[in-house]
Amino acid sequence: MLVIGLIGGIASGKSFIAGCFRDLGAELINADQIGHETLLLPEVVEAVRNLWPEAIDSFGRVDRAELARIVFQSEQASIQLSKLERITHPIIGSQIDQRLRRFRESGVLASILDAPIMLEAGWNAKCDRILFVEASAEIRQQRALKRGWKFEQFFARENAQMPLAEKRKYASDFIINDAEVEQTRSQVHTLWRAWGLRLPSENGSGIESRIESGIESGKEGKV
Repeated sequence: MLVIGLIGGIASGKSFIAGCFRDLGAELINADQIGHETLLLPEVVEAVRNLWPEAIDSFGRVDRAELARIVFQSEQASIQLSKLERITHPIIGSQIDQRLRRFRESGVLASILDAPIMLEAGWNAKCDRILFVEASAEIRQQRALKRGWKFEQFFARENAQMPLAEKRKYASDFIINDAEVEQTRSQVHTLWRAWGLRLPSENGSGIESRIESGIESGKEGKV
């Protein structure tokens, strides 16, 4: 199984790229989703409560918005983010390994790892290829605003990650995602074939393959 790691700037369109690969039969591992699930674990809730009691809501759950403010926008945000990562990264990394192992055992052709802090966490070591998604800063900001973000949120998240120039150095492949949708899909198809992977028409549809392997979207399992 080929493991492709997606990297790029905030709102560069990595989720859309991942969806294009899923249409070709790849399985997706979304590290952000795993991270959200990790915040539901009792031991993680307790650790957050001990460090940032204000990030626990009246129901005893982690308030993700408040936690994000603390680790991305507060004073000493970088220090607070490091504390959170020490709690969550080992759990997320373990979940990634479990899903990769399950996909390999199921005969999946390729797996896409979408993790915004992949390089910082060292999860790129789990990948065979690193794909950098290129999009201009202006387009990425527009996309972030459409998601309901504010400019300060965009820049806070961007500044908390490795500079884009450094990320590019880790990439083995590139996709430009600031033009028409079909141009982006064409680039995905070109890479898929360049990596020696079969198209759905050559091996049944991607959806059929996922159903047969028992790991269709939403059935990866929870933390």
